Amino acid sequence: MTKVLIAYSSRTGNTEKLARAIALGVEREGGEAVVKSAPDVTKDDLIAADGIIFGSPVYFGSPTAEMKDLIDRSVAARKKLRDKVGAAFTTSGHITGGKETTMMTILMAFLIHEMVIVGDPLETGGHYGAACKGAPTAEDEEAGALLGVRVCRVATKMKS
Repeated sequence: MTKVLIAYSSRTGNTEKLARAIALGVEREGGEAVVKSAPDVTKDDLIAADGIIFGSPVYFGSPTAEMKDLIDRSVAARKKLRDKVGAAFTTSGHITGGKETTMMTILMAFLIHEMVIVGDPLETGGHYGAACKGAPTAEDEEAGALLGVRVCRVATKMKS
């Protein structure tokens, strides 16, 4: 079974809610979703995953300190993340609010690990990852689920 780690930082609960919607998509595709808060993620969690999705609210156009800390700690698994699938998601309080720069920061870290990056599917807009303003709506949650489906599908192909 394909295992996808969904790690998030969330202060208001919005990013956690989107993380859980992404997990439903992974499970819809037949994968195992492991959802953890960024501070709780270990090196072993990263290594055990076939796909890794990080999510953070926007803080001044960047991920939160908790997510940056997880990215920094991921160096301990550096060569062991090669060819795993990576994706990003974010929430913000403003219609623009730095969502793209936040996701790009996460995706750059995945590229340094030599991971294979996927964005959200064309059905949801086809950009850098799942994102929403404020609390995720039903439409935002479905977009998150579709990202989870896509990551699980590509990770399954990469495993074989």
